[in-house]
Amino acid sequence: MVAGTAQIQKGEQKQILTENQSAYIPLGERHRLTNPGLVPLHLIEVASGSYLAEDDIVRFEDGYGRT
Repeated sequence: MVAGTAQIQKGEQKQILTENQSAYIPLGERHRLTNPGLVPLHLIEVASGSYLAEDDIVRFEDGYGRT
C-alpha cells in the first residue's frame, strides 16, 4: 500500500491494510480489494511467475460490468 486504506478479502478471511503494508495472494486464491475509507487508494501490484498476462483473470462477481 502506498496511500489510503484497503480491505483485502482472501477466501473468507478479511484484512485491513494501510500505508507501507502488503498482502500475498497465492496462485488461484479467490480475492477482492475494496476501499473502505474516503481517501483515494494507491497501491502497487506485483505479479510473479512464468505467465503474467491479464487474460487468465476469472471474475466471479463484478459491479463494473466486466464479467
